[in-house]
Amino acid sequence: MCLGGGTPLNHQHVQLEINRLVYHLKQDQTADGSWNYPFDTGITTDAYMIILLKILDIEDAPLIEALVKRIESRQTENGSWKLFHDEKEGNLSVTIEAYYGLLYSGLRKKQDPHMRKAKQFILSNGGIKQTNTLTKMMLTVTGQYKWPPLFPIPLEVILLPPTFFINIYDLSVYGRVNLIPLLLLGHKKYQIKSSNAPSLKDLYQTREELTEEYVWEEYRTDEYRSFFSKLQTGVKTLIGYPDYLHSLALESTKRYMLDRLEPDGTLYNYFVSTFFMIFALLSTGYSKKDPVILKAVAGLKGMACSVDGYTHIQFTTAHVWNTSLISYALQEAGLPSKDQTVKAANQYLLSRQHYMYGDWLVHNPNAVPGGWGFSDLNTMNPDVDDTTASLRALAGQLQTNPDNQNSWQRGVAFTISMQNDDGGFPAFERNNDHKWLHLTPFEGAKYFLTDPSTADLTGRTLEFLGNYTNLKKPEKVSKKAVDWLLKDQERDGSWYGRWGICYLYGTWSALTGLKAAGQSSEHPAIQKALAWLKKVQNKDGGWGESCYSDIKQHYMPLGISTLTHTAWAVDALISASEKPTPEIEKGITYLIRDAQKESWTNDYPAGQALANLSYIHYHSYRYIYPLLALSHYRNKFMNV
Repeated sequence: MCLGGGTPLNHQHVQLEINRLVYHLKQDQTADGSWNYPFDTGITTDAYMIILLKILDIEDAPLIEALVKRIESRQTENGSWKLFHDEKEGNLSVTIEAYYGLLYSGLRKKQDPHMRKAKQFILSNGGIKQTNTLTKMMLTVTGQYKWPPLFPIPLEVILLPPTFFINIYDLSVYGRVNLIPLLLLGHKKYQIKSSNAPSLKDLYQTREELTEEYVWEEYRTDEYRSFFSKLQTGVKTLIGYPDYLHSLALESTKRYMLDRLEPDGTLYNYFVSTFFMIFALLSTGYSKKDPVILKAVAGLKGMACSVDGYTHIQFTTAHVWNTSLISYALQEAGLPSKDQTVKAANQYLLSRQHYMYGDWLVHNPNAVPGGWGFSDLNTMNPDVDDTTASLRALAGQLQTNPDNQNSWQRGVAFTISMQNDDGGFPAFERNNDHKWLHLTPFEGAKYFLTDPSTADLTGRTLEFLGNYTNLKKPEKVSKKAVDWLLKDQERDGSWYGRWGICYLYGTWSALTGLKAAGQSSEHPAIQKALAWLKKVQNKDGGWGESCYSDIKQHYMPLGISTLTHTAWAVDALISASEKPTPEIEKGITYLIRDAQKESWTNDYPAGQALANLSYIHYHSYRYIYPLLALSHYRNKFMNV
């Protein structure tokens, strides 16, 4: 196999690229041992931040001006904003958010040429009425849209115990933490504007759309009426005086939010939940200058980062995720655990292991804290992915140091305790996959409101258990997980990955997990997966998958290769191959040849939050995953 110019691929090329990536990562480490590469989710949070500051009468002209520049830098020629590069035309909801945020800044007017183009795009794509539910909720709270006729959902639902047939803990923790502030806001039908708020009435296509009977049509479905009826039935079972129950529900709703504030004042370190929480507290009488409000705003400001010279407000930070993956990749590349870079990274990770109980205890009552969360200041919302990633990075240190044995044992025990009864692994909470929630009118309800077993979580947990533990209990855990994965495989041989894009991500996770669990490469499921990976390889030797895979729920090629997708595919092939294949060598060649090429593919989202709503560009991935694939290639096939 040859690199550019006819130069054959050899050990030196592989090692030089490994060395370059290691050097780059070492240079980017911060003083506390972590890596703070941006968690880039587009411009939604930037627009929301402008709106929030203006409504709260918080003067921060430099930040608002910087966010305006960032938003405008992402506008396309037709006036729209996109979720991802190959999205056809543009995205209506994101364009409305950008347009609204720019107007609210006071720095842009409707008459500005680029604003006129944005408005034209919005109207030509159905106007404000066709936007997604989350955007409508933001517009409703800030006075641009009417509350749904069937709101409020009875506030007393928060009092229903976890043992009841329907309760707030049926929702995924992500859905719960975002919807509880909205529950309170909807109950009060609360709306707030600043004195100089822009009007978006011109984004309605007809006058009729402004009337109550035309808004929120999705809340008039039989499914939603059934959902609403269940909630009302549940509330009727509560025994007590109505006024007392209502007062108790109001206090419980506030307490739910306040009890889950992280050290920076944000709600679970998430931007959107904190955004709505601030308005929910205002609706109960909190002052705009209340210390809780000001600290929450400061926490959101603390999520600012620089992306290509522009200021971006992150949805959350990704310090733990970045640091655990990078520490592990550096060790796979050959750095010993006593290397100063690795030591500093692992010391940071140890400082972020959880000791607090969180909502996960409701579904996992026999477990004790010991996991890791995603962000820098996450103290009570651990997830399986960050826990196994951190344990991988810490394995060399924790397994040999008696002083750290307790951390290792707690982390492994927490991981095992999170296995679902179906054998797979979820992200945040076990056995929290209530299918009836799929019928609610929220886009992406399957993954927004539930937390099912997924191939990516299950595969990576298997990979961790198989390669880093030798306990008897994980062997039983692994068998159930293997059985679940085999059932979850798609007909074409791939697996769907929930937290990445998408089938390449899931297939990589599943294959490496199955191999670590001891499955033979000759197993029909593995052979089918290998055949699929080879089939979707591009002519240039790389792989590339579109975010449309997530929307269409089947594999959609991007039409061009990306470093991250290629690294996942190559690493999967390496794990199940006894010797280098032409497909592997073509992929390795691509990773070396195009490593420093500047292209829009370097910014293409590799992560997903919610289908057709939010995608994530991890700025660290172009270094982490090529380094892993190259290191695994060298370690397995080059006898180093």
